[in-house]
Amino acid sequence: MSQHNNQIVMPDSGSAHGNGMEDSAPKGLKYWLSKFRRELWVVGIFSMVANLMMLAPTLYMLQVFDRVLSSRSELTLVVLSLVTLFLFAVMAFAEWSRSRVLVRVGVRMNDLLSVRVFRASFDAHLRRPGMQPARPLNDLTELRQFLTGSGTIAFFDAPWTPIYLGVLFFLHPVLGWSAIGFALVQAAMAYWGHRRSLEPAQALSRAQMQSVAQVQAKLRTSEAVEAMGMLESLRQRWQTYQDGYLQQHAITHGSQHRVTAVSKWVRYAQQSLALGIGALLVIDGELSAGAMIAANVLTTRALAPIDMLVGSWRGFMSARQAYQRLANLLDEFDGEQSPFQKLPPQGLVRMEHVVAGAPNAEQAQPPILRDVSVALPPGTVTVIMGPSGSGKSSLARVLLGVWPASSGTVWWGERPMDAWNHEELGPLVGYLPQDVELFEGSIAENIARLGEVDAEQVIAAAKAAGLHDALLRFPKGYDTPVGMAGGILSGGQRQRLGLARALYGQPALIVLDEPNANLDDVGETALLQAVVQMRARGAAVVLISHRTGVLKVADNVVVMRDGRIAHSGPRDDVLKAVSAANAAAASTQTQ
Repeated sequence: MSQHNNQIVMPDSGSAHGNGMEDSAPKGLKYWLSKFRRELWVVGIFSMVANLMMLAPTLYMLQVFDRVLSSRSELTLVVLSLVTLFLFAVMAFAEWSRSRVLVRVGVRMNDLLSVRVFRASFDAHLRRPGMQPARPLNDLTELRQFLTGSGTIAFFDAPWTPIYLGVLFFLHPVLGWSAIGFALVQAAMAYWGHRRSLEPAQALSRAQMQSVAQVQAKLRTSEAVEAMGMLESLRQRWQTYQDGYLQQHAITHGSQHRVTAVSKWVRYAQQSLALGIGALLVIDGELSAGAMIAANVLTTRALAPIDMLVGSWRGFMSARQAYQRLANLLDEFDGEQSPFQKLPPQGLVRMEHVVAGAPNAEQAQPPILRDVSVALPPGTVTVIMGPSGSGKSSLARVLLGVWPASSGTVWWGERPMDAWNHEELGPLVGYLPQDVELFEGSIAENIARLGEVDAEQVIAAAKAAGLHDALLRFPKGYDTPVGMAGGILSGGQRQRLGLARALYGQPALIVLDEPNANLDDVGETALLQAVVQMRARGAAVVLISHRTGVLKVADNVVVMRDGRIAHSGPRDDVLKAVSAANAAAASTQTQ
């Protein structure tokens, strides 16, 4: 291992960091959306031009019916038509331009927020295991689609409705007041549709999530389900959720169809009534035929933004909820890396008076780890033992920063563990959890932690884990896709693959949680040899195991009971203390 200084490079408060962040202060969703003010102003200007050009059909009809037909001037008709066509071209250009700007807003929003939301969703899932990690990404997609879709255009067009109403009042006050009445009816329809469809839609979403979660849970345990004949019982449980979803689906869509049907009837009735009111004014001699046709078109145009708002109201409410969830997520988990630029850590890893529990546990629940202090010097092997439920795996999670400590501190060198940049810290850490999860990609990519594959280091890690010869027997060797290898690898081979991933890159801190649980004697021998090699290289190795065979390579032993360290120290001293304690307990029971 190369030697590094524990120097910390602190950038100036006004300078940009190397990881692309503009300053170290957490930024919420509102801050990032405020960066699109200029683009939204541009969209507003193009909307103004497009809506002004919308008056061209009205003016054209007025001139054709009231001037061209009475004068029978073909030249006037040609000039009016050419001018109107030009205005239509300007309107089309303005609408096309604002659509392009909104598309660019969507692309830029994805560039600014996708990485942050991805990191924040991962952190939230890590701290709150019950949370669905894909939900924030879906929320970002929903918010982006709404902001770049017809709903946003409707919001920009709606302020121009008073202009159209003013023109209608200019033609005749009755036309203006009737249009205002139609607008109020549509606004009432929007409110009624929202009240009728919001709660059923939310209930449908919850029912769908429950049904999908049930299917996913069963697929993860398909082998146990098949072996123990549990499929029918689980199908009945799933059917209960599915029946609830289907019932709610019928209620929701029935309500939505009713709202749509009533809205369509109101819209068509308004168009006919507007034409009828104009015709009545023509009969009474208060309006020309051209103004009647133009007023009908203008009324339809004045109500179009409101009609679009009614149609996009449900999307607006969904986008609003997605915005609120994302805002809460980014307020709690900002999705940014550590603000420090640091050189990799080096030195003693230690836990000092750590108290910790599961991140999603209730506050009333007692902590899992209670006043735990342990030191892990470089070049040593520390074996952690204890009965099930004593806190061994929890200690590993807190040690690596997977779980936060309620109190106390985990140190690596001169800095707390959570102060180091995890992207820089990751290559120096090797972790083998009890449940080995393989990722999409080849075996080599899984060993290389989905990063750039260094063939020499991949092979070295596989050899250290005793997996090299088995991989060469696969049809594609190291390039075998994990999707295919998942059915080929045995439990022991999967664990060895996880071990190879933990050893990749010669990390300085290695934590192995029950690494020999699925290994035979040959596999355990290969494991112990790898541990000895890592110790000789100067790594701090933590072995969590129930099997006493690993004690032969241990320098230090930690025995845990009920979340506390019962014994800790050099191997021989701890083994003597445990033997003496067991003998004392046995003599007490015999008395």
